[in-house]
Amino acid sequence: MSTRFLRYFFEPNSLAVIGASETNFSLGGQVVRNLKDAEFPGKIWVVNPKDFTQVHGCDVYDRVEELPEIPDLAVVCTPAAAAPQVVEQLGNFGVKAALVLTSNQGHRQTNYKQKLLEAAQASAIRIMGPECMGVLVPGRKLNASYAPQNIKAGKVAYIGQSGMLGNAIIDWANGRGIGFSHLITLGDSVDVRLADVIDFINRFSSAQAILLHLENIPDSRHFMTAVREASRNKLVLAIKSGRTPEAQGDPLLLTPGLANRDPVYNAAFSRAGMVRVDNSEELFDALETLTRMRPVRGDRLAIISNGLGPSMLAVDRLIHQGGQLAPLSEETREKLRDWLPSDETRINPLDIGGGATPQQFVDAIQLVSADPNVDAVLVVHAPTRLAPSEATAMAVIANKKTYKRNLLTSWMGLDHAFPARHEFNLAGIPTYVSPEKAVQAFMHLVNYQRNQRLLQETPPSLPFETARDARHRAKELVAQVADQGRDHLTHEETRELLAAYGIPLAKTFYPKTPEEAKELARELPGSKALKINHANNSYPFMYRKHPHKLSAGLLQDLESLDEVEEGARRLEKKRQEKFPDSPFHSFVLQQMQRGKHSMQLNLGVTRDPVFGPVILFGIGGYKVNILFDRQLALPPLNMTLARDLILRSHAGRLIREHSNHAEEDLDRIGQLLVKLSQLCSDLPLIKGLEINPLLLNRHELLAIDVQCDLGDSAYHAIMPYPEDLRKTVTLKDGREVEVRPIRGEDSVALLRFHSRLSEESIRFRYFHNKADLTKRDLSLLTQINYDRQMAFIVEQTLEDGSKEILGVSRVWTDADNIRTEFSVIIRDDLQGLGLGSLLMNKLISYSKSVGTLEMIGKIMVENHPMRGLMKHLGFKCTYNLEEQVIDAVLPLNEPHSDWQRHRLQNPVD
Repeated sequence: MSTRFLRYFFEPNSLAVIGASETNFSLGGQVVRNLKDAEFPGKIWVVNPKDFTQVHGCDVYDRVEELPEIPDLAVVCTPAAAAPQVVEQLGNFGVKAALVLTSNQGHRQTNYKQKLLEAAQASAIRIMGPECMGVLVPGRKLNASYAPQNIKAGKVAYIGQSGMLGNAIIDWANGRGIGFSHLITLGDSVDVRLADVIDFINRFSSAQAILLHLENIPDSRHFMTAVREASRNKLVLAIKSGRTPEAQGDPLLLTPGLANRDPVYNAAFSRAGMVRVDNSEELFDALETLTRMRPVRGDRLAIISNGLGPSMLAVDRLIHQGGQLAPLSEETREKLRDWLPSDETRINPLDIGGGATPQQFVDAIQLVSADPNVDAVLVVHAPTRLAPSEATAMAVIANKKTYKRNLLTSWMGLDHAFPARHEFNLAGIPTYVSPEKAVQAFMHLVNYQRNQRLLQETPPSLPFETARDARHRAKELVAQVADQGRDHLTHEETRELLAAYGIPLAKTFYPKTPEEAKELARELPGSKALKINHANNSYPFMYRKHPHKLSAGLLQDLESLDEVEEGARRLEKKRQEKFPDSPFHSFVLQQMQRGKHSMQLNLGVTRDPVFGPVILFGIGGYKVNILFDRQLALPPLNMTLARDLILRSHAGRLIREHSNHAEEDLDRIGQLLVKLSQLCSDLPLIKGLEINPLLLNRHELLAIDVQCDLGDSAYHAIMPYPEDLRKTVTLKDGREVEVRPIRGEDSVALLRFHSRLSEESIRFRYFHNKADLTKRDLSLLTQINYDRQMAFIVEQTLEDGSKEILGVSRVWTDADNIRTEFSVIIRDDLQGLGLGSLLMNKLISYSKSVGTLEMIGKIMVENHPMRGLMKHLGFKCTYNLEEQVIDAVLPLNEPHSDWQRHRLQNPVD
């Protein structure tokens, strides 16, 4: 992932269009006309070896090498067969960026995309495409595309993968008077990827929102890193095509345990802080909402209409989507009583009656929007003789500055309502053809705020931590199984794996023969359950086609010892008949776990081909089709995310409603899910792991049946906690401390640490007096993207077992891994113990190991201890006259390309 040279795509001062002519249907000719129509202020040249002197007023050159200057951006419109060679020529000439609009449809050139990429890599030129529509940046009067229309300047960046949908977006937006900061279609993305552009828009543009159209995600980790950072600063909405297995196209893209992979995208988008829209119609409505509404404080909607029927449609959609009707204040209710019939008690939605006039609509909006309990107001209008559509709309528009809350409108109808909606468009007031669409648009903003709150939610401190030796035993176990050439663990091995992570397990025996099963059954009171464990039934998520039947190879409610022995013989005979080639591992003998107040749950880990490991949770048991209650989350999980996962499920709602100790149950399950998340992060060879059922009763959780299989080392969409960077160190005064990466659960400890800092230490770190850390501060400082940031803390364990932070250091690395900016802060009472040197050396070592080229930092002139430390560590320190600080720079790794050397000298490229 890299923003290398991307600014040349969006901020060029000169362009060359390769393959343009004035003939009809010339792709390059359309691009030149669009550049001219947009009044692009820079130079435009055309390259075409045919006998043209000018194309649409632009000078024509036979070859790239004949251009009078090196253009900032080239637009390649040649036939597909020539495109790789043209890209190579452009790169050799010194061009930094090229848009490849050419399609391979007509030519079907073999390895077309690979040839383009190889041609670009030879000279480090960046290419966007092929088959992209181009780039439009109206604020810079740039329309380097074949789009049939130009667009207005606005505050939303659209990034898509389909040129045709991009054309539709342009036409729709122009019809509504909506503008864009950027409109970009990436096509096949052989070089410049979606994540690269998201990074650039987030870092260098003034766009307030990003709208994404996704067909595929080629690199989930970089995508998630880019979007998680962008969504902290901007509203991000996404539409994803291919929601059904049929639309996904590739039958090899399967996620075990899921009939449909689409919920994985839902989980990923929510985790990244995005809001997802379901269809193109909703996408257009969302775009209107984004451009015309201020951020909302909550989900409380007030509805005003001149008839109860239409407003009830809005109420149904609002409640279904998780919003709520605003509870109007008593003061507002008193004022509204004059509006209502004497027997009417309903206040919201407010029905002002079919006899309402335009002025009464305005009065109602002004009154309701002033209520502090209201977050937004929806006005639903059906035309009447007393309140014609357009006249009522004009009255509402004329008073829009008097409304104290966001206003949404739904003028229902077509003939008379259409011109009214047009007037709302011109006035910049969101308007929708139906009340349901208006509510859905409102909920887009609400869901965004909810996702932001979840991003900023600081999880509680972990009440447990898996011991290092236990994790080491688990790693050895998995490595032994892999070395034996097996792709699955036995039931006993899976149980041993879970036990290492403190997951409670039912008492289980593993007899090898029917006779041994009979003897061991003496030690289990009551009814027994017996299962045969062989290779074929050791894999997770292998369900029978008929869920009403019991699991294959399982016998329940065996009362006597003889029944156990006979049952074992029957199971072995059945295995030999149906699975003669499946190696036998053992029998699995347990006491029947069944209680009046127990609940069977299902949880585990599966692996998605795009996003890697995924945590599953829901209703379990062998007689329940668990696919109907399967909620998903991407690891790593903390207790807040685990609780959110549980409460999204039907199982979680049942626990809340029926458990006598619901909070305790939710905490116990949450801890188990966090442990499962740690397990899949620590053991990347785990492909799938299922606990079904996990029994929840009044007193405990018990894992009953378990399966686990192995695969290639997993690639996590969200980089897991880097356990390998933990280290125990002895300080100068003899105290033993641990240096480790920070995590979200450290927010409380970090707050305590900050409270013990002097004003001077805080000023040296933040360059101003930051007395308190806000909730957002804590989330930004502790819940970091390890893919791009790193923060180390020095932590000491006190006599009572609690822990405290002694010092913190961190680095922020750019998307290209060229430079990383450091900071370090030590508690005032611990100066002189070598903590600063310890933390800085940890940062330097880490940054070198990940290939960063240079470490930089700014130090206040009067911070003499830090200046001394920098000198000791070998930093080059110079005085920055403009900012009046000391710039400290330390080379870490040698650049290995001309571009990296260029970036060290030119940070903006």
